[in-house]
Formats: sequence, C-alpha cells, structure tokens
Amino acid sequence: MFWNPKTGIAAALLAVAVGPFVVKEYQLDILIFLMINIILVTSYRFNTLTGEWSLIHVVMMGVGGYASTLLAKMAGVPFWLSLPLAAIFTGFFAFVLSFPLFRMKAFYFLIGSFAAGEAIRLSWERFRVPFGGPKGIKRIPSPEFAGVDLTEPIYYYFLTATFMFACLWALYRLEKSHLGFTLHAIHWKDVLAESVGVNARLYRSIAFVVASFFAAIAGALLVHYIGIVTPTRFGLGFMLMVLVWTIVGGTGTFIGPIIGVIVLTVSDEAFRGLNEYRPLVYGFILIFTIRFLPNGLEELVPRVRAYLSSRRSARTEGAADRTNDL
Repeated sequence: MFWNPKTGIAAALLAVAVGPFVVKEYQLDILIFLMINIILVTSYRFNTLTGEWSLIHVVMMGVGGYASTLLAKMAGVPFWLSLPLAAIFTGFFAFVLSFPLFRMKAFYFLIGSFAAGEAIRLSWERFRVPFGGPKGIKRIPSPEFAGVDLTEPIYYYFLTATFMFACLWALYRLEKSHLGFTLHAIHWKDVLAESVGVNARLYRSIAFVVASFFAAIAGALLVHYIGIVTPTRFGLGFMLMVLVWTIVGGTGTFIGPIIGVIVLTVSDEAFRGLNEYRPLVYGFILIFTIRFLPNGLEELVPRVRAYLSSRRSARTEGAADRTNDL
C-alpha cells in the first residue's frame, strides 16, 4: 500500500519541521493560525461523534481565550499555567452548560447551542469589567521560556506545533478508546444503546466537555499570540467557517476535517488577490464537495488508493502476459 498512518505521520512531522524555513515571513503567521484551526476543527469533529452538531464551539474557544487572558493579565499567572487552567475551566463550564443543552436534540440542539453561544458572546460585549466590552482586552502577556519571548513567529510556530500534535494524539486515542466506540454507537443507534444501559445524554455531555477543553487550548494559543481578545472574533462567521472546513473535509475519518481546513486555507492564500471574491471560491468548493464528494475530501483517499492499485494490477498482468508470449 502506497500510504499508511505511519507514512502520514512521518510526512506531517517532516512538513512541520521544514515549514518555517521554506515559507515567507507573513506565511509563517498563516501556518500558526492553520495549526490552531486544526486543533479547533478536530475537537469539533469529536463533538459530532454522537451525531450532534453545535453552533457554540468557537464561543467555547473564546471562553478559553478569555479565561487564559484574565488569569495572565489580572492574576499574573504565567502562560504555562494559565493555558491548562483555562482549558479545565472551559471543560467545567461546558459540563454545566450541557445540562440544559442536552435536553434538546437535532435541530433544537443546534438552535439552542447558537442561542447559548450568543448569550455568552454578548455578555463579553456588555461588561467592560472584566471582559473589556466590545474592544476586548489588549496587551495580553506573552508566553516566555527561560527569558525568551515565545511570540516571535519562529518560536511560536514550534510551540503551536507541539500543542497541535499533543492534542491530535489525545483526541485520536480518545476516539479509539471505549469512550469513542460508545459515542459512535450513540450516533448510529442511540435508542439501542440506551436499551442496553448506556446513558446517551451523559456521553453526549462528555463529548461536549472534551471538545470544549481542546477548543479552549486553541483559544488560549490564539489570543496569547495576537495579544488581544475581542467578542467579535468568536462570532457566527467564524463558526460557519468551522462548519465549512468540517463538511468539506468530511467527518467519517479522523483526518477528514484536517484535510478540509488545510485545503481551504491553501486555496484562500492562493486566491488572495481576488479579495472580496474569495468567499465565492469557498462557496464553489463547498458546492463541488457536496455534489461530487458527499463524504468530503477524505473520500478521495480510498478512490486514489483503488485507482493506483488497479494500475499496478494492470501493469502486473501486462508484464505476465508478455512473459507468457515469450
């Protein structure tokens, strides 16, 4: 087989290792944001394992960003402690929020999650203390290590890459655990799962908590790099982008949303000169994917495998026929 998970991991590690040395300086920022978005979209996919799609995920990212900001700026907590504390707080907040949210299902849950997210985001705009109001909070303390400011792009690139690989490994292991199999079972046969003693609402809450925990890590990484956190950054527009990345990449496999966010980020950069027409490119890619690849771009992987396998078989048979003719 021309491709396997070990090959993919090796290729990803190599690409990340050489990335900052082969791109322009402004493109290094794009790669940093890309890795943060990979954490975000992969954690969102984990939440969809039970079949529930929400519109609150980027707000939970914002909760993590605000929590880490307040800890670092108001309490003087260093980045290395403010980030995990913010993630833990966001997970606990998600657990509390799950009680009213998961009394709803399907479309009602989608609308309920949007309403809850907007209520949280508008509270950030409304209260200047401690959230800074519409203008947010500026001059967020930079992460440091041994006196070195890690917000220098090259340093923050490798810092973000480390967090990204750690989060991807953790999410992958969780999906392959008993918890992940249970979430998949609830997705496909929730009534049957409940009939054998599985508490579907509890497991949906757990998926929501886990997804929010990792979204908070992405949020903390984002705000500590750009140095500002504002309510508008975590609005519906950003949430819709996460949905597009997920749908285009596909949710059937772990790698699907990662493919989606990479392809759309690269296309966005490639069509940078089109300015206001770039959303049309996004729309075209989304429509093309839904029409011809209903399972997302991840569907291309087995298709390419099958095509290359058939080509190899054809060459082998052709060589065998020529040998017999001789």
